[in-house]
Amino acid sequence: MLIKAFERLDDEDTLLVHSDRGWHYQMHHFQKTLKELRITQSISRKGNCYDNAVMENLFGKIKSEFIYTQEFERIKQFKQELDEYMRYYYNHRRIKEKLKGMSPVQYRTHAVEVA
Repeated sequence: MLIKAFERLDDEDTLLVHSDRGWHYQMHHFQKTLKELRITQSISRKGNCYDNAVMENLFGKIKSEFIYTQEFERIKQFKQELDEYMRYYYNHRRIKEKLKGMSPVQYRTHAVEVA
């Protein structure tokens, strides 16, 4: 996944990877790959859940609305359906109360029209 994100960048773009203190993010191979790709690593402070609150919220939504509501036969199916969930449902159809009952895409479009 990290390599795919990197491949989508232009040469002048920079990438920051923020994570919690999970063991897989502290592995030498992961950190070495980040350095080779000139990606900055940011890790939450120990014992401070607020550093990663936005991502924890997103992962909670993905689990409750997507993962726990269905079964997947294969990893390929899971990846395809997760991509569809994020691209189509989460950003285009899922309304949010704090966005005045609009989806994120609708809210951005509305904000541009009003500005």
